[in-house]
Amino acid sequence: MREWQAQDRPLLEVKNVTKRFGGVVANRNISLFVERGTIVGLIGPNGSGKTTLFNSIVGAHPIDEGEIWFDGREISRYRTAQIARMGLMRTFQQTHIFGKMTCIENMLISMPERRRQLRDLFSPGSRADRARAVDLLQFVGLYSKRHHLAGSLSFGQQKLLEFAMALMSEPKMLLLDEPTAGINPTLINGLVDRLRRTNAELGITLLVIEHNMRVIMNLAEYIYCLAHGELLAAGPPEEIRNDQRVIDAYLGAS
Repeated sequence: MREWQAQDRPLLEVKNVTKRFGGVVANRNISLFVERGTIVGLIGPNGSGKTTLFNSIVGAHPIDEGEIWFDGREISRYRTAQIARMGLMRTFQQTHIFGKMTCIENMLISMPERRRQLRDLFSPGSRADRARAVDLLQFVGLYSKRHHLAGSLSFGQQKLLEFAMALMSEPKMLLLDEPTAGINPTLINGLVDRLRRTNAELGITLLVIEHNMRVIMNLAEYIYCLAHGELLAAGPPEEIRNDQRVIDAYLGAS
């Protein structure tokens, strides 16, 4: 793993990380880095350890070996809330929203500092918070649904809402777990455009798990591929697209 000078250290650095569940090794000696301001992909067959790695990065699964660094600080033993307050957020394959609350209400309680105080769950929120919530719902295409119950949205719309909720805290980096899964194919191009704008206009670094190869090859500037819990390959999209090891991992070795 490359050693960095303090001034050019990447935003996220995973160093020789291993995560076990009993006798099962979900991640073995994985090293990767994500430079500030980039969009990086994480691919691999089902069961390759991608989501486990995400969970370890955000503190949901304490790692057994290795180190995780974010924005110049080692976060390997930090709790999820501590990591979120540092500006590292994630979304999920299955949405984590409050179905019986409106989209605006979901937005207003999405920031970690609000969740620490129960009374904030029902506060109207500051004028600035509400303005930002409305702007972000417009950004993801949900402005017309802002007063609808979140549970009434389609699954794809719920994923867009969760994405907007993650943006409320103005994160430095977002980990997106299969953002296009469950979204109507006709809307995927619009979502990809929003992800690019999130990176370019809002300055948010993205690490994206994605099974839609057309999407990730066009979105990411660098891609890591996992297989059987280990790092199989890493490189720019064209290199990964033509890597026989990656092809074999997805299609089965000939």
